[in-house]
Amino acid sequence: MSEFEAVRSIVVVADPHQVHDLVNDFREWQKWSPWEGLDPRLDRTFSGPDAGVGSHYRWSGNKKAGTGDMEITRSTPDEIGVRVNFHKPWKASNAVTFTFVPVTEGTEVTWRMTGQQKGLMGLVGRLIPMDKLIGKDFEKGLAQLKESVERPA
Repeated sequence: MSEFEAVRSIVVVADPHQVHDLVNDFREWQKWSPWEGLDPRLDRTFSGPDAGVGSHYRWSGNKKAGTGDMEITRSTPDEIGVRVNFHKPWKASNAVTFTFVPVTEGTEVTWRMTGQQKGLMGLVGRLIPMDKLIGKDFEKGLAQLKESVERPA
């Protein structure tokens, strides 16, 4: 078993609350999540409040999308915490944090995931760090988040 951390950041030309709103509502993730499109028939279930603490999102899809659920556990203007539970193709529970820091150009958004790699993923993690495995997905998601926020209405 080994601990991991994957972190990526981007600057979005917008106020922090505009970016925060797209992350704080799971229904909005379809606009920017790097995993959207892995299964065109993905089954999504939303429960709890529409946004913020207690919002819950469950997905079930093909082998690429897998199955799992997420819940927003913390939501302040400068940070959102999410508990992610993967059920298939492997089991894992990870902590995700998004931070929103005002900068001269707009908002620096940082996406961080931490957790422990167990079993087969623990072995894979020794060969290929989790940061390398999901880092490109985080970069893609942040670029799509930036595009979604900056795109004229």
